[in-house]
Amino acid sequence: QVQLEESGGGLVQAGGSLRVSCVVSGGTFRTYTMGWFRQAPGKEREFVAEISWGGTSTRYADSVKGRFTISKDNAANTVYLQMDSLKPDDTGVYYCNPLRWGTTFPLYDSWGQGTQVTVSS
Repeated sequence: QVQLEESGGGLVQAGGSLRVSCVVSGGTFRTYTMGWFRQAPGKEREFVAEISWGGTSTRYADSVKGRFTISKDNAANTVYLQMDSLKPDDTGVYYCNPLRWGTTFPLYDSWGQGTQVTVSS
């Protein structure tokens, strides 16, 4: 069973940066396309970014394109999301999950606890 553990969130002012991480255990991480999702208060969880299994291809939601960078370390079973030029609208709980490339649907129904990102104006 795949386990997902996110970390690295926090409180930051608008225009600032944060890097969140997700360690994946119990699966074959190097074969996974990995994605980041987020859920703002009162809203549904939404797709943020994905990276191919080998790390050579990435795709982003329009709302974060040019500001966020996803990366993957197969040796450490970890996926990262570097978030720059943060805006208050980026506030939410950030989650990772494997997904099929080009889709916005997570591969697994179970989620980690997520990591809270709060951007103040």
